[in-house]
Amino acid sequence: MADRTGKFAGEDPFEISRQWLQEAEHSEINDPNAVALATVDSNNMPNVRMVLLKDIEADAFVFYTNYESTKAQELDSIQNAAFVMHWKSLRRQIRVRGHVSREDGPKADEYYKSRSLKSRLGAWASKQSAPLASRSALVAEVAKVTASKGLNPARPSFWGGFRIEPLEFEFWADGPARLHDRFRWVRAGIDTPWKIERLNP
Repeated sequence: MADRTGKFAGEDPFEISRQWLQEAEHSEINDPNAVALATVDSNNMPNVRMVLLKDIEADAFVFYTNYESTKAQELDSIQNAAFVMHWKSLRRQIRVRGHVSREDGPKADEYYKSRSLKSRLGAWASKQSAPLASRSALVAEVAKVTASKGLNPARPSFWGGFRIEPLEFEFWADGPARLHDRFRWVRAGIDTPWKIERLNP
């Protein structure tokens, strides 16, 4: 598509996403890898929250969480999700929709080990999304976990990653007079070719 030049150029939407994220790392003050993750519960009610993207693989976006959390339960149940990455400093955003699966093997172990000790212990201590009596109760649980797990805790079985394999991307960039640039990449299945089209702003 001759019209798709500059910041939209390229044949791989994952590579374009990586390039945009790398640019955002130089301009966003906090968490350029933050995404607003949308899920749906058993009553078809939507939920959205911010999570930190940890990897853009060749075919998926990866983040990590507690498998007993509300978002994880919804992801496991529906196995579809959507997210948006928005960078105010660049005036750009990426929207993604796709299938979800767990990242629960060596890659999850490796990422868990790369986290700070306090974060690793916190993953053990927090019953994410469950009611909490007080902050002091959480601090006490961290102390208890520290005493029992030591300085090199293994990854909890209830903590790991999720991979989102997109069926749809939308790349958006701000334009003058609100004549924004929007390109959508869509495919019918994970192993089928992308269809690319420009959208009206």
